[in-house]
Order: sequence, then structure tokens, then C-alpha cells
Amino acid sequence: MSRAFTRDDDSENVIADIGERPVSSSRNLVTEQGFAHIEAQLAHLRESLAKAEADANRERIATVSRDLRYWQSRRETAEISVPEPDSSVVRFGMKVTIEDDDGKRNVWQIVGEDEADASKGRISHVSPMAQALFGKSVGDVASVNGRDWEIVELSV
Repeated sequence: MSRAFTRDDDSENVIADIGERPVSSSRNLVTEQGFAHIEAQLAHLRESLAKAEADANRERIATVSRDLRYWQSRRETAEISVPEPDSSVVRFGMKVTIEDDDGKRNVWQIVGEDEADASKGRISHVSPMAQALFGKSVGDVASVNGRDWEIVELSV
């Protein structure tokens, strides 16, 4: 039989190409808490990598190494941004209370992409809502997806 039709690799030793985590092309603005989160991720991943290497778990080594490269990249490009406490316009890091015509209120803190979690009231600075709010003051209206939202409060 020709070697072309045989399999040299042991299927247990074949690791699927997991690829790289995509890195945003936007500025990597972060809050102080976001920077601490990056540092914590790096520390955790370094510990995980050491354990995976000790266990000779090639698949885990590949996955953790990929994540470690991602977070190292995010650490290298991080720009900590702290809003001015007396700013009267929406800036990165601020909490913005908005209200629609029906009286529905939302409070959003504008944070970095890796910090964003809408269920916790944190939206990315590159999101359509954040983009619509930047530079506006209390009383101004921001329109997003056909809805108008009035800014009713700003805080740091």
C-alpha cells in the first residue's frame, strides 16, 4: 500500500489549529479597574500555563498560550483614561443616566472593550450608544437605533 494512504499521526497527538483571538483595531482605552482586570487575567493565565506544562497537556498549553498572547497585547496597548470629575460632557469612564420618551431610564458606564458587560451597566466606548453620547451634556438628546434618549445625569 502506498504511504499516501496511511496516517502517520496518532489522532491523540493532533491538536486542532485554534487560531488567534481577534484584537480590535480601536484604541484600547481602559479604566483603572479595566487595567487591573488585564493584570489579573495575565497572572491567572501564567499560572494556568505552568500547570498545563507540568501536566504536559498540549491542547491546554495551546489554548492558554493563545489567551496569554491576547492579554499581553491588550496590556501593551492599554491606555488608562480617567474622566475629569467636574466634566460637564460625557467622557470615557463616566456613568451616564439616560431616559427615553416613555420615562424608561438606563444607567451606562462607558468603559473599554474588554470591560464591557451590558448586564452590569457597562458599555464599550466603541458601541453605538457610547458614540452617540460622547461630548453631550445633561439635557442633550442622543439618538440610537431610531430612539431618542435624553441625558439626565452624569457622574464619575
